[in-house]
Amino acid sequence: MVKIYNMVSKSMLKYVNSLQLKKNRIEENCFLVEGAKSVQELLNSDFEVKMLFITDEFQNKNEKLLEKFPFEIANEAELSKMSSFANNNSALAVAKSKPNLPIDLKEKSILVLDEIKDPGNLGTIIRIADWYGFDAIVCSENCVEFYNPKVIAATMGSFIRISCFYTNLVEFLKPIKSSIYGAFLDGQNIHETKFLKPSVVVIGSESFGISAEIEKFVTHKITIPRFGNAESLNAGVATGIFLDNFVRN
Repeated sequence: MVKIYNMVSKSMLKYVNSLQLKKNRIEENCFLVEGAKSVQELLNSDFEVKMLFITDEFQNKNEKLLEKFPFEIANEAELSKMSSFANNNSALAVAKSKPNLPIDLKEKSILVLDEIKDPGNLGTIIRIADWYGFDAIVCSENCVEFYNPKVIAATMGSFIRISCFYTNLVEFLKPIKSSIYGAFLDGQNIHETKFLKPSVVVIGSESFGISAEIEKFVTHKITIPRFGNAESLNAGVATGIFLDNFVRN
């Protein structure tokens, strides 16, 4: 029988709040998952759940899913105090982080991210990669952290299916023999490009694009043509357009 508590202690509240900071997430090897959809996905995954706080409403709607997990009932005010959301009226979990291990990418097309800094963009990119059937992303060492709460929230649960491996991109790209496609402002029209597979797709930072040290590995510079007057696309939108054309072609 799962034991259910009626109050969230001050010490637990303090601990959960501490995981909003990267240094504490690294030290504790834990991260936060917030909101009904993301917590439901977490409970159906192979991530280890360390703590689970839910409302009565979430419990009533997910009784079968909760059978194997100890949890604590919290009210909306308590959840909001623990959460990075302005309002959290359903659930919050603390889960154990997975180690940053190399990914088996043989015979797979690879999405590579160079210096993505915005948590919302990375979360969106993870969600897009999941939509288009990718199961792994390779990130430069200075990309925003995968376990940032805003990244996890923006994935809408896709974080359980997408692995992000952080590494030195120069060393990673050096031995690759397949085609490497990169998003640039002055490349070949993406609508006229026939992509070879398996291959590598590189998306650069929001502000500066693909860095000079990574550009030298790109074999095909690709551009998303502009038909209007917008100055630029954010990295998440650009990735969506890129992967849609990549998969269809």
